[in-house]
Amino acid sequence: MRLVPINAAKESTFLAQTIYDDKGRILLAKGVKLTNSLLNRIKEHGFYCIYIIDEYSQGELDDIIKPQIRQKAIATVRATLNTCVNLEDDKLNKFERKKIEKRSQQELDQIQQLAKLIVDDIFTQRDIMINLVDIKSSDNYTYNHSVNSAIMALVLGIGYGLNRNELYDLTMGVMVHDIGKMFIPQEILNKQGKLDDNEFKIVKEHVTRGFNYLRENTNMSTKVRIISLQHHEKVDGSGYPYGLKDVQIYKLSKIAAVAEVYDALTSGRPYRDPLPPNEAVEYIMGSGGRHFNMDMVKAFVKNVNPYPIGTIVYLSNNSIAVVEEINSEYILRPIVRVIKQDGRIVEPFMCDLKRESNIVIKGICYEV
Repeated sequence: MRLVPINAAKESTFLAQTIYDDKGRILLAKGVKLTNSLLNRIKEHGFYCIYIIDEYSQGELDDIIKPQIRQKAIATVRATLNTCVNLEDDKLNKFERKKIEKRSQQELDQIQQLAKLIVDDIFTQRDIMINLVDIKSSDNYTYNHSVNSAIMALVLGIGYGLNRNELYDLTMGVMVHDIGKMFIPQEILNKQGKLDDNEFKIVKEHVTRGFNYLRENTNMSTKVRIISLQHHEKVDGSGYPYGLKDVQIYKLSKIAAVAEVYDALTSGRPYRDPLPPNEAVEYIMGSGGRHFNMDMVKAFVKNVNPYPIGTIVYLSNNSIAVVEEINSEYILRPIVRVIKQDGRIVEPFMCDLKRESNIVIKGICYEV
């Protein structure tokens, strides 16, 4: 299977991964044969890309967590974030506030239990690698982003060598890292064009507002709260809210920063299309030492595969090829099956890019 922008998907191909709506219900099940009407339905629900199976990519890629656990985590994050907004209502009486506070704590406890469940499941896996970009619509971006970033951060944390207790805090912290965005006007968060200076100033308040909410209304650990506060700090001091530099930033926050930026870049938003995974990986690599700690970037490069099996790629020798096998030590140089050269279909043959050092992947191809 391979990832394609929704506008590049064609009739008669098959959906390779189930698509869920913004309530976590199945919108279209894996294996459905796509038609123009179904593709239009997917677009109407705000999806920017999908996974397909066609004649070039027959295999499947497994998610590192079960779909039902992912959907349960997303639903719990959604409930928690929406409940926290209710506590901001000044018209609440004492009884109502107490009731909402109790529900909020119960939901946070559920997130904590899910975070531990996910950590315990993934921690025992060997040679774990992120091969999939989760498919999300613009309608449920915030909730999916929280869960996807947490899973990504967990994998990076394992690669970095964190112990299990640190991984619990990391996963929990990233699940609630954007809780402060619930207090930012949605028309600013979803603005189509570029934010003006005042709007960006308001958006930046989400880190302090989230931190303050967790401190005042929950029993979350200090480590969890710091992740919500520092996930936009950059190691060169150009981040916010405090412009901290590398040694001043908590290590779990540094991991969270890499994970959440990667997921944000590969997600479609109302104001921009998603980046292909390879371009997002290149951005992270190019930002090492400036935005991101280099040790975190190294862990990222070892654990995130921008060219999963089935991906169709352009090569620098004017060929088009399908990724057939991953070179785990050189993930940017997989083994590929060449299917076109100089615009002409050829008898397919294998090419190991680890050995062919003069050939590089130039990008992902969506139409052959």
